[in-house]
Amino acid sequence: MQTIQGVIRLPGIGKGLLLAVALLSASARAADYPSNFSGRDGIANTRHNLTQSTAGVTSAMSTVRNNYEEVCVYCHTPHGANTEIKAPLWNRTFKSNTYQTYDAMGTPSLTAAVSQPGVASLTCLSCHDGTVAIDSIINMPGPGNYNANAKTSHQETFLDAWRDTTTGAGKGSLKHYAIGQSSPNESYGCMVCHSGPGGFEVATDFTAFNIGTDLRNDHPVGINMPSTRFGQDFNAPSQQGDKLAFYDLDGDSRADANEVRYYKTSNDFRVECASCHDPHGVRQAGGQLNPSFLRVNNQTNSTLCQTCHAM
Repeated sequence: MQTIQGVIRLPGIGKGLLLAVALLSASARAADYPSNFSGRDGIANTRHNLTQSTAGVTSAMSTVRNNYEEVCVYCHTPHGANTEIKAPLWNRTFKSNTYQTYDAMGTPSLTAAVSQPGVASLTCLSCHDGTVAIDSIINMPGPGNYNANAKTSHQETFLDAWRDTTTGAGKGSLKHYAIGQSSPNESYGCMVCHSGPGGFEVATDFTAFNIGTDLRNDHPVGINMPSTRFGQDFNAPSQQGDKLAFYDLDGDSRADANEVRYYKTSNDFRVECASCHDPHGVRQAGGQLNPSFLRVNNQTNSTLCQTCHAM
């Protein structure tokens, strides 16, 4: 990495592209820099608001992704949704990746069947496996900004046509690629900056959130809900319907945002990413959201873990 008069030049970020940032001391470089999002009252105040409209500052991220100026559009569209994946009005590019799953570890205690991740995991992985750019969508805001080819593949020319409605500026070519795409410019992914020491050293280390396609070191997803050992190793869900089985904390027979659930895939209920995480945030008392978009706060007594696991 080369520094020039208080500016950091990142290798592989195009010819002469400079990202202006304040240089921090070497001792602070590995820190988890605090977010300017409040983490309160809903998704607009979280890092899932990719417009950064409520962050209070404009960061270097603004130079490497389209700011569509709408919070929901990075995932959802009211019209022209992606029919390649059975997700709610899905607006993102969907790649048919094959994932290494937890059963490949050969863990002796694993007794349930494991399949490829289901829809309630694939929607999360469409950003977090690092193979699809965060601004790679099908239907950009405004008339004439739709590209059906973006359903299954990254459309660089289409994305570069977006212009900021305030400044009229575009993002230029070849900055949308995510790590893992077959392109000579694949180093433009999030982890160029958010990789901790050795990356963009004033950006928070997001290594833990860049899951990749190897899921062997993550909580199993696509794994069947236990059919036995309830009351011994697992707690049985209190409600089971056609599509969900869930732990009904308030007894209203409805799967609320703060309740852990299993998703029906084929003929089985399975654990998926959204079993424990709600990407919109779960509002708690006083408007505070749970860390890491968890449905149940796990910071005291491992409450989330003990929802399913009998300990």
